[in-house]
Amino acid sequence: RGKTQLAFSWPVCALSEAKGMITFMKKIAILGSTGSIGTQTLEVVRRNPDLAVTALAAGSNVEHLEAQIREFHPSLAAVWTEEKAKELKIRTKDLDIKIAAGMEGLLEVAQHSEAELLVTAIVGMIGIRPTIAAMKAGKDIALANKETLVTAGHIIMPLARECKVRILPVDSEHSAIFQCLNGEDRGQLHKILLTASGGPFRGKKTEELREVQPEDALKHPNWSMGRKITIDSATLVNKGLEMMEARWLFGVEPDHIQIVVQPKSVIHSMVEFMDGAVIAQLGTPDMKLPIQYALYYPKRRGLSGKRLDLFETANLSFEKPDMEEILMSCMGKES
Repeated sequence: RGKTQLAFSWPVCALSEAKGMITFMKKIAILGSTGSIGTQTLEVVRRNPDLAVTALAAGSNVEHLEAQIREFHPSLAAVWTEEKAKELKIRTKDLDIKIAAGMEGLLEVAQHSEAELLVTAIVGMIGIRPTIAAMKAGKDIALANKETLVTAGHIIMPLARECKVRILPVDSEHSAIFQCLNGEDRGQLHKILLTASGGPFRGKKTEELREVQPEDALKHPNWSMGRKITIDSATLVNKGLEMMEARWLFGVEPDHIQIVVQPKSVIHSMVEFMDGAVIAQLGTPDMKLPIQYALYYPKRRGLSGKRLDLFETANLSFEKPDMEEILMSCMGKES
């Protein structure tokens, strides 16, 4: 059957039939589909039949991408090199799908005509051009790429306003802040309290860190994340990047962003208003919550998994970060 396009405030969808009922399909494209955020985004899609994937992009993991293509049936997929693109074409020759490569492939995925939202889960500054292209094509952005705002926030945020698209944060801390500010007058915001777990090396001094190995840094006590962000979290470089990201997302100067160590990763971040009121967002350390919130915003959906038990959590402690030990975080603040 042909699909009819209807205009709704949320979302702009195509009509489809499922189990004899008319449902609205929200269509998304994903950059970085084989990484940690990309695969968890697809877990959310797998659990929600009213989400559909129109385009996927990955780096070089062709085997994983092929499996995703066969399960989620996008009409476009992209990988970084021509060699990998040729391999993917051979692997998917029995399917009706277009395979693209390189930056042109990323841009094609970002602007895919069927998608209304782009999940940017790709790592590094390589995500900037596709994000800009997607916004110019009228796509909302579920942003999981820190570097996009860290290096180009002065371009991205004004362009989002110009294009009348939404930047929906996927990072747990920024999603928490976004949720705390929902419905509030941002002009009354006094301070952002950006939480950090402290990572696997919390409390250790420089002398104790001289012999640590990369595998030690990859043992985050709370979160399951990709290798780069896990290493950055261990050194707290990640927190410096998050401060810069928050500055652009929420229009707050660095002097009004405070890092708070909350070791259990139960409080994902907080905001303080001009009257002294503090609002926090709490939950289990599960990235599928901020991912799903971004995909369905401003609606909420049920999400299976472990729920926060305040009696089990018992005491929530807070610590000041040792700014001498997290030099890069300081550098991030001064940037």
